[in-house]
Parts: sequence; C-alpha cells; structure tokens
Amino acid sequence: MFGLGTQELLVILLIALILFGAKRLPEIGAGLGKGIRAFKEGLKEGDTSQEMEKKNVSS
Repeated sequence: MFGLGTQELLVILLIALILFGAKRLPEIGAGLGKGIRAFKEGLKEGDTSQEMEKKNVSS
C-alpha cells in the first residue's frame, strides 16, 4: 500500500511505544478504531440518503 515492510512497521511501533508508553497505546488504538468505525457509518448513511433522494426525484 505505502511500500512499508515489516522492518519499517516495527520501527514505527517502537517509536510509538517510546513516545506514548505501553499503557497509552491500547487507548489510542481503541480511539482510532472508534473513529474509523464512525467514519464508515457516516459514509454508509450518506450513501443511503443519496439513494433515497434519487428515488424521490425519479418518482
């Protein structure tokens, strides 16, 4: 995807561990996961509302 290999990902994880600490990383991951989930749900809601508008215009 971005050309990141295993070694690069390990270095990024190590830097994140040093910067944020072991206790904070799960909190950051959970927050990031919730944000991505909310974003995807928002996209789905936008798609369904656009489909409803198209059906109403067509009728």
